[in-house]
Amino acid sequence: MKLVTRAALGWPASAAPLQATTEGTKVHYEGTFVSTKLLTDHAACIAEWKAIRRSHLANTKENYSDIAYNYGACPHGYLLEGRGIGRRTGANGNQPLNRAHYAIVGLVGDEGLTEPTDEMLGAIRDGIELLRAHGAEDEILGHRDGYATECPGGPLYAWVKKGAPRPAGTGSGPAPSGPKYEPFPGAQLFMAGSKPAIGRSSKVFTAMGKRLIAKGFGRYYRVGAGPKLGEADVKAYEAYQRSLGYTGADAKWPPGPTSWSKLHVPNV
Repeated sequence: MKLVTRAALGWPASAAPLQATTEGTKVHYEGTFVSTKLLTDHAACIAEWKAIRRSHLANTKENYSDIAYNYGACPHGYLLEGRGIGRRTGANGNQPLNRAHYAIVGLVGDEGLTEPTDEMLGAIRDGIELLRAHGAEDEILGHRDGYATECPGGPLYAWVKKGAPRPAGTGSGPAPSGPKYEPFPGAQLFMAGSKPAIGRSSKVFTAMGKRLIAKGFGRYYRVGAGPKLGEADVKAYEAYQRSLGYTGADAKWPPGPTSWSKLHVPNV
């Protein structure tokens, strides 16, 4: 499983209502134009996921407490945390339906990118199994089952009607014990709740700081890189993310999987 957590996305804990169990999971799609750029640029997938959350929070009519979905799935096989485990969805159309099923959305639409990749289907399967391991029953439906909508679109719904089988080569086996998987080695070190883990020590921070200095962001350090995470590390990393074209909240700490991979921090 390749899980991108809320912490890695820079999001606080979800404010959605708690819910410990459901009858199962419903599969969704975006229902709008989705750029085919997502097929070749994982950063575009992260940007799409963050844009969905922004649009939901800005929707005063629906008054969402968070992104509507429990999880999203991208064409590269990443499971993107939304409301996450144990939170009522806001995606199924009305309160009775939202209480009945969790929600996972595939990042495909009705124009542009319309066909889910095998990796996306595998990630949806990962999400279903993760939710089952934490209280969801076995039912797998499409959004249109019980609600008047085209969602999740023809291709995804055809897959759901087949029982949502896991494509070959996309992993198998029991779901993990909890949402503890991170998008790159050591990522769990970077956050304490929704804040940078200032003061935490690890040789990962030394390696990261050295790479930031080598990339030209040494001006933030009064001394060289060290094992204790400090404000200099956070400021340097945010400057580095801005240099990659990220802006606003997307450029803020913590590291994301794309910027981290481009920094080429050695394994320590």
